[in-house]
Amino acid sequence: MPIDPGTNIGPYMVLESLGAGGMGEVYLARDTRLGRKIALKFLSAEYTKDEDRVRRFQQEARAASALNHPNLITIFDIGEVDSVHFISTEFIEGDTLRKLVSSRRLSNAEIFDVAIQVGSALATAHSAGITHRDIKPENIMVRPDGVVKVLDFGLAKLTEPSSGATAIDPTAVTKKVVETNPGVVMGTVSYMSPEQARGASVDARTDIFSFGVVLYEMTAGRVPFEGSSFGDVISSILAKKQLPLARYSPDVPPEFERIVGKALAKDREERYQSIKELLIDLKRLKQRLDVEAELEHSAPPEWARDAVMGRRSSSGETGSGSSDTIAMGAFSQPIRTTSSAEYLISEIKRHKKATFFVLGATVIAAIAIAFVSTRRPLDSVAILPFLNQTGDPKMDAISDEITEGIINHLYDFPKLRVISYGTVQQYRDRQDPRTVGKELDVSAVLIGRINNRDGSISVNAELVDARDQTRIWSQQEKLKFADLMLSHHRLARSVLEKLGVTISDEERKELDAEDMYTKGRNYLNQRSTEGFNKAIEYFDKAVELKPDYALAHAGLADCYNMLASYGQRPPAEAFALARVEAGKALDLDDNMAEAHTSLAFALFRGDWKWAAAENEFKIAQSLNPKSAQAHQWYSVMLSALGRSERALSEARQAQELDATSLVIRSHFGLVYFFAHQFDDSIAACQKVLELEPGFFIAQRYLGQAYAQLGKYDQAIEKYQSAASSGSLMLRAELANTYGLAGKKDEAQKILAELQRLSSERYVSSYSIALIHSGLRNREETFATLERALNERADYLVFLKVDPRFDWLHGDPRFADLVQRIGLP
Repeated sequence: MPIDPGTNIGPYMVLESLGAGGMGEVYLARDTRLGRKIALKFLSAEYTKDEDRVRRFQQEARAASALNHPNLITIFDIGEVDSVHFISTEFIEGDTLRKLVSSRRLSNAEIFDVAIQVGSALATAHSAGITHRDIKPENIMVRPDGVVKVLDFGLAKLTEPSSGATAIDPTAVTKKVVETNPGVVMGTVSYMSPEQARGASVDARTDIFSFGVVLYEMTAGRVPFEGSSFGDVISSILAKKQLPLARYSPDVPPEFERIVGKALAKDREERYQSIKELLIDLKRLKQRLDVEAELEHSAPPEWARDAVMGRRSSSGETGSGSSDTIAMGAFSQPIRTTSSAEYLISEIKRHKKATFFVLGATVIAAIAIAFVSTRRPLDSVAILPFLNQTGDPKMDAISDEITEGIINHLYDFPKLRVISYGTVQQYRDRQDPRTVGKELDVSAVLIGRINNRDGSISVNAELVDARDQTRIWSQQEKLKFADLMLSHHRLARSVLEKLGVTISDEERKELDAEDMYTKGRNYLNQRSTEGFNKAIEYFDKAVELKPDYALAHAGLADCYNMLASYGQRPPAEAFALARVEAGKALDLDDNMAEAHTSLAFALFRGDWKWAAAENEFKIAQSLNPKSAQAHQWYSVMLSALGRSERALSEARQAQELDATSLVIRSHFGLVYFFAHQFDDSIAACQKVLELEPGFFIAQRYLGQAYAQLGKYDQAIEKYQSAASSGSLMLRAELANTYGLAGKKDEAQKILAELQRLSSERYVSSYSIALIHSGLRNREETFATLERALNERADYLVFLKVDPRFDWLHGDPRFADLVQRIGLP
């Protein structure tokens, strides 16, 4: 209810309304005891019904009131009158940052002034263990004397549920505060961090992200993440990359772009880890810009530069034979024509003191520049977009992935300044190291290109000293397409070594662990028996080097998932190990998409818990919308459930996110196969084999599709080409094709081979059932499928859509099997 002027609230007399916010009404009041003006904020009843919330709010407000900093609003009192909760603070005359940003474009000096004051306030609060949770222009006041005050510390705590996760109320947080384009809605939601948008727990790094949004908005005049609805804004925050600041503010310093980009990192581990780090970078940049401005301000007068350069007239002519006017700042006089030397000497005599001052300054500057150019360490680098010289437009995405991968690897080293991926995009077509070095203020530039020669990919990289364009290092690698993911890490490590970045023993151990992890992933993606075993070795080494390496535990979980899926280990054993490793990863970092994806796969393939698995896949995708594996493996489950169109959609997203993965490209062959679209399956696999002729998975899926079209000879050829993978499932599929082709002896020979092996190692009963199905042994097929059900054989999840068992669909025993598996 509105409060009339003159009303007394305890010791405070209300003077006038100052406005309303999301939390309640704010009034100007007078403290009758001390005779000073204060601001009274009355909290809306909806926020004060929960006693636990109110108690937590009071605790945090008390803590905030103890903070002492010139850029933090002072909290005087918290209280309650007639069940209405209020908080009294100092009254600040001035404008909100929202009003300033909305009215005009701020200068760079104003942006730095506001940013440093806000950062200082946050640093004080964070050091006391207090997170603001709602940094936005409405909560930042600028007084007429330029002093900035950060408001409402502690109030955001009131809006959180007891679990500590941030509540997301679409109706409460989409207040229209600025409208830069018709239909673009912005409010508190636009300043949320990705973890807030997901409803996850928050920490001080959440304030850093919101602060990054404010920095972006002060510079660009608009927020980085927009949308026409609450959902659109959330989607933008979670998945989209902000546009370069230079697009809206051409004079923005590249280093400022980097600072804002790091503050806006989606993954909080890649963000500034403390506001103090961000504040240090801001102050250093401001100091450097101030020095440059002072040097420019103290540049020699125009007449002196003319004298030094030998200019003879305002038109720039220096030849003899004419009388002209010499332009010398405020001086202008006709003179007779003389030689440049004579003129220079005469002008030196006339302006002796000033000239010697200019010459002295010039000599000192030259010495300083020479010293800096020879002594300044190589402490900054721009990784320019790798050029695709293969002639294949589809390789553009791969070139970009390599570029972004190197940048992401280097971001982790605070001693090296790395220009953001968004900023370097503008130099795709002008890769001159000197120009890049000058415009981005970096000491080194990495230039790269990709070629396709003799069936292999050639990756060339050259690291150049931007100051004198000398080559620091160059490298050329010929890689198989499947090994491209290794190039990111290798190139990044080479850049670190060649720039001479000092690496501590702990950082070196982390680098070594990342090496092991990357190699493990590469072997895992080979999808062969040897590859799985090698991957486990490398992931184990990574864990030895770094016991809390959650990603390596997720990698081990994936290995065990694949060992079960490819029939290399009993599913009960392998999926149990996968769940254990996924659990370890989640214990270390429950916000890791990879770990949720690993767990989802085990729930789907090992436990047949479709709903629980789907929930984990969705959690993984919300945590990291760019996780290609989360989309790919979710696509596998959708295929098993017969949702082929949605499965294809997820597969396309996976390929867009990871263009270098042959596994994902081959995956289309499987999805089309289970959708009974065999021609499409063949086309997809052939595209993969053009990139990597010997890739086992594509050969296998191609064999499956050929067999269903009755092209048995081609199917057999592909299966035989893939035999080196060591897959027993593939042997069974070959036998299935022999049976369909009428080559029963060859089929029986493989059947006997697998039955003999089953006494020594695990052989999936689903594989045996495939052979009997190819031989059209109805009773034996059902008997082995029954055994497969008892052992929970992995491939049974595909029974309903596997075309190799279509001929059994009319038998009631088949429907019974599908029902007992739990397939919809």
